[in-house]
Amino acid sequence: MDMWILPLALAVGILLGTLGGSGAILTVPILTTLVGQSPRAATAGSLVIVGLSALVGMVPHLRAGRVHIRDGLTFGVLGAVGALVGSRLSATVPGPVLMVAFAALMLVVAGVMIRKRMSSAPAQSRSRGWPARVAAATVVGLLTGFFGVGGGFVIVPALTLVMGLSMTSAVATSLLVIAVNSAISLASRAAQGLPLDWGVIGPFAVLAVIGTLLGARLSGRVDQRVLNLAFIALLVVVALGIAAQNIPALLN
Repeated sequence: MDMWILPLALAVGILLGTLGGSGAILTVPILTTLVGQSPRAATAGSLVIVGLSALVGMVPHLRAGRVHIRDGLTFGVLGAVGALVGSRLSATVPGPVLMVAFAALMLVVAGVMIRKRMSSAPAQSRSRGWPARVAAATVVGLLTGFFGVGGGFVIVPALTLVMGLSMTSAVATSLLVIAVNSAISLASRAAQGLPLDWGVIGPFAVLAVIGTLLGARLSGRVDQRVLNLAFIALLVVVALGIAAQNIPALLN
């Protein structure tokens, strides 16, 4: 792996530490476009990076008592079927189709973040019944298994609106859910033959973990509005670039 990729790995971790799970969505584009991995290898490697970063990033929240372990494990286990199905589906989808779908997901994340910026009303915490919990957890599991992302932009609202957690607790607990879903998805892919290049994934994961810890320390000192706006712009640019690179392959 080229040395200039390493600062990007650190940056992914910093974004994860400051923005939560959504920051890790840049891992797959980096591994495919800049490192040159196949979409299947990149989404599998991303699960390792995202899962480890979330697990380490959860530690400070756990010490502060913000992680609801029972709710997080419940949500993660409920999403197990979605994670397994998503992992299976990802292995059957052609690379260009997977990457165009991933570009669409990035645009959806950007749209959700823009809406959140424009909305002045905070999410109302409310615990709902099991059907709603199972549905929300399954969607999150599908995203994690299929795309190799944490799905934090979905998990945090789900934990707030469906599980009844406060926003602070939801952000902290989402890291536990991401770690659980990543582990389940990795186990499923391992059964199919996991294409991991540890020469790339190992250093990337270590630096992403370090970045996550740095990001957690910086989160209270950085203007979140500016950081969010810059991240939204980056998501849109990267998504359009991925789409432009892969759509022609679909049309041929």
